[in-house]
Amino acid sequence: MFNFTVHPSNASIPTSDDALRVTVLKAELAASIARLTQGDGAFETAIPRLILGKVSRILHPVHTVYEPALCVIAQGSKRVLLGDDVYVYDPSQYLVFAQNLPVVGQVIDASPECPHLAMRLNLDVREITALALELGLAGKPSGGDVGRGIYTSDNTVALLEPLLRLLALLETPEDIPTLSPLVTREIVYRLLKSPDGWRLAQLALVESHSQRVAQVIEVLRKRYAESLRMQDLARQVHWSVSALHHHFKAITAMSPLQYQKQLRLQEARRVMLSENIDAAAAGHRVGYESQFQFNREYSRFFGAPPARDIKRLREQQATGGMSG
Repeated sequence: MFNFTVHPSNASIPTSDDALRVTVLKAELAASIARLTQGDGAFETAIPRLILGKVSRILHPVHTVYEPALCVIAQGSKRVLLGDDVYVYDPSQYLVFAQNLPVVGQVIDASPECPHLAMRLNLDVREITALALELGLAGKPSGGDVGRGIYTSDNTVALLEPLLRLLALLETPEDIPTLSPLVTREIVYRLLKSPDGWRLAQLALVESHSQRVAQVIEVLRKRYAESLRMQDLARQVHWSVSALHHHFKAITAMSPLQYQKQLRLQEARRVMLSENIDAAAAGHRVGYESQFQFNREYSRFFGAPPARDIKRLREQQATGGMSG
């Protein structure tokens, strides 16, 4: 069903000293997250855009839309599905979302004795743009097309050290306003200077494929309930319809219409769960004119009809089994 592709790392082979230091830093990262989290769940912190996560058992897959972000696992492992692409990462690698992407994520290694521990830093596109332009990194390697808006890469000492310093600030709250922007900037710098940093830097290049796709994604996110014409979307970014389809799919692994459909279905699920409205009202709110079509596409996407799916999600919430 899925195109399981292992994406080779471009990182250089670490020395034995580097490998030992990375191992120590990952252990310190896990200990810090465990100390800062109580119970299972996703926890916002006093540091802007920093979220910590702890999961003590394997859960059902979670559908969500990620904004540009750095995701790091300190203990355990996770599988992320983007379209038919599968990304599996663990403490040896970090994962970056370079675009707003609708994905399915599932923790696949967790137990009460050895919980899944992770952190996510949502990235400020304006900060990425400013730093990438300052460093002159707004280009991409010659040849080939723009890659997916998601990638994994090896954890390094250079990245893990500022991540630990960022977590340490949570234990000295008075330092957060002054120091967290500096540490966050260093983390973005390390990402941009990494072998795959050009994927983030593309967001800074005016009229780049990545930036144009980001513009289309923004329209789809704001107007997901409307009937949009591909010709109008293409015209906004100065592409033909075929060019829009090609470049959008290259980055997001789906067409613009498939992207819009996922946004609609995820929003319908959210409002049914949070506002206690029925499937007919939810489907209409997100732009479906046919209740039959909504039920069919919802069942295909989430694996169960709306009523049964929402009942299962509520049961998970009651037992503390949902995590972002």
